Amino acid sequence: MSAADFADHFSGHAGDYARYRPTYPPELFAYLAARCPSHELAWDCATGNGQAALGLVEHVDRVIATDASAEQIAAAVPHPRVTYAVARARESPLEDATADLVTVAQALHWIDPDPFFAEVHRVLKSNGVFAAWTYGLFHLAPDDPAADAVDPLIETFYNDRVGPYWPPERRHIEAEYQSLPFPFDERPTPDFTLTMDWALDEVLGYLRTWSATKRYLRDRGDDPVAAMASDWAGAWGDPATRRTMHWPLHLRVGHRAVKK
Repeated sequence: MSAADFADHFSGHAGDYARYRPTYPPELFAYLAARCPSHELAWDCATGNGQAALGLVEHVDRVIATDASAEQIAAAVPHPRVTYAVARARESPLEDATADLVTVAQALHWIDPDPFFAEVHRVLKSNGVFAAWTYGLFHLAPDDPAADAVDPLIETFYNDRVGPYWPPERRHIEAEYQSLPFPFDERPTPDFTLTMDWALDEVLGYLRTWSATKRYLRDRGDDPVAAMASDWAGAWGDPATRRTMHWPLHLRVGHRAVKK
């Protein structure tokens, strides 16, 4: 499999991606499990470093976690009940009608929808569940005294500094995945929020994992995060201070659409 087979924005920094990405709330996985009549097998597609797979395995017997990037799979955290495999979204290693749950975390916008959804329908049980979620821009907790200084820097970096370098698929995240097809019997979902307590170096490390940041660096030859380092330091205060970051999570969940 070559990198040309899929939109690969993350293989080159799989280690940083594993270290600096926010983690999903445990309540999300408990909610998804509660939607499933049985809990034998889940497929986490485009698993990246396995973050969602590790949340899922707390609620199902076994998880198959796939990603088209061999580098991401190599950086994934091992677990005795998680099987990692390099595979494109359209070509999973699952047998027909075996999955209770299929998930895609922060990656549906990279996937060619028609062949992928055909694969999802092939592997899901008749009463199986599909879930996809995304999160967009983050901000400090509203009660943080530094929020008035830091939040505008986040917006400036996102919109102005690296804004022109976002790939076109980013529009689906900004639309909260409502712009993507969803051929399932969709159900309403509760609200979830990602939260992380980070020091300044972790926030800057996260910004460096953005696909737009990588593209800016490749095209211009300079680090856009470093270019704003003094602004960040002034707004944050003591760089060792840990501040709470919030990302609203946008979730779509549906049961397998059975043809009548």
